[in-house]
Amino acid sequence: MQTQDLVTLVPWTFIIQIINLFIQVFLIKKFLFKPINDILEKRRNLADKEIKEAREAKTEADSLKEQYESSLTHAHAEAAQIVSDAQKEAQSKADTLVRDAQEEVAGIKARAAADIEQEKKKAINEAKDEISSLAMDIAGKVVEKEINEADHKKLIEDFINKVGA
Repeated sequence: MQTQDLVTLVPWTFIIQIINLFIQVFLIKKFLFKPINDILEKRRNLADKEIKEAREAKTEADSLKEQYESSLTHAHAEAAQIVSDAQKEAQSKADTLVRDAQEEVAGIKARAAADIEQEKKKAINEAKDEISSLAMDIAGKVVEKEINEADHKKLIEDFINKVGA
């Protein structure tokens, strides 16, 4: 009985299969791995480029944000200054209007006082004239004699002094 070898190793077949394996590895490396590596390198470069652009965009956005905040702060300060100036100007105008009104009131009071004083003097003079004519009539009736003009004036002055006091 002859036993059959299940696994036999033929040296020439083995060498040819090893050479075939090296040729396949070489061809796979040349035609498959190299293009795949090139594609992967291009993708890596593209991703790096996008990351770099994103970082630059973020830096620019941060810069714009700082400028915006600075402008906003400046605008708030300017607005506060404008409001303050407007309040000061309004207060100044109000003070001027009040001062002008007070001066006008003082002028009106002075004119009114002068008018009152003038009317008072006029009334006193009219009263003096009326009193003197009444005094003349009364004196003429009481005394029924003629009084000369000097005596008449003296009587009027005495009467006015007594009435004025």
